[in-house]
Amino acid sequence: MFVIGTAPARVETAAYQSWGHSIITNPWGEVISQANEKMSVLINDIDLTEVEKIRKQLPILMHRRNDVYSITEINS
Repeated sequence: MFVIGTAPARVETAAYQSWGHSIITNPWGEVISQANEKMSVLINDIDLTEVEKIRKQLPILMHRRNDVYSITEINS
């Protein structure tokens, strides 16, 4: 999955001082884009086919042990 972490811009007079540095990472955890502590907007294209390629490289679902445990979905 791609991960997008957002943070408020730093306001030195505020009670809480944010570090800022909003970030976008690819499924390998590599930084695609990162802001600084100032007010910023990050705009990036995300290639969702990259997620599928990585899933094929890490076939963890193929090694699942249904004889040991089962995966159930809980609807709330």
